[in-house]
Amino acid sequence: MTRLRGGAALAVAMVFAGSTLAGCEGLAPPADGGGPSGSGAAAAGDDRAVNPLDNPDGTKPGLAAITSTADRAKARALIEKVATKGRGPRTGYERDEFGYAWMDSAPRDVPFSRNGCDTRNDLLKRDGQDLRFRSGSDCVVMALTLHDPYAGKDIEWTKSRATRVQIDHVMPLSYDWQMGAARWTKDKRESIANDPLNLVPVDGPTNSSKGDSGPASWLPPNKTIRCSYSVRFAQVSLEYDLPVTAADKEMMLRQCGG
Repeated sequence: MTRLRGGAALAVAMVFAGSTLAGCEGLAPPADGGGPSGSGAAAAGDDRAVNPLDNPDGTKPGLAAITSTADRAKARALIEKVATKGRGPRTGYERDEFGYAWMDSAPRDVPFSRNGCDTRNDLLKRDGQDLRFRSGSDCVVMALTLHDPYAGKDIEWTKSRATRVQIDHVMPLSYDWQMGAARWTKDKRESIANDPLNLVPVDGPTNSSKGDSGPASWLPPNKTIRCSYSVRFAQVSLEYDLPVTAADKEMMLRQCGG
């Protein structure tokens, strides 16, 4: 698989701050779900979180809000590069088509792969704070504090309540399947399923509410993070040459002022 991270990062410089998209007026955003409004609402924060525009391979922690006029213009430039098509059938989709969950044997060009630690623990280590490991291990996380960017809250997590934190596939695997991954090689499907660019540890119930929705149907309840989420969705799309629906692209642009 050809890695496109450098090209995707370059694309963000190709538009000016006044860039807009016509034809979005009739597209209503998904329900808020009670998260911070983005207009002064108090929310937990993570001073380690990185702007996705500065994290094109997903190896740095968190998902920081995109707030400046210049960065929002860069975000729209990136999203504009995403191709569109209609969703195909879900026929034949199974989670196992993307490899067994959290495998450490994804192709070697996927960050963190084949490092002796499974994907879930890699992501918990990337984004968690105050990490506590199983005795004798530097891999298996037993407890941590996680800032969930989707809900805008901090979670005190322990392995005994494992499902309270889930690892979200930003571009859901079923969505990937319908947009073209059904025709991919096994290696490419295993790559997108385990690529940190496509993975964010978040509150379990919030993640469950997303299902296999694209941005036109579901956005993080925390409004302050919606442009960043849209950028990350676009980064994955460009990295894997995977289109999104026209409605999803319009909604992504709208979150960044387009």
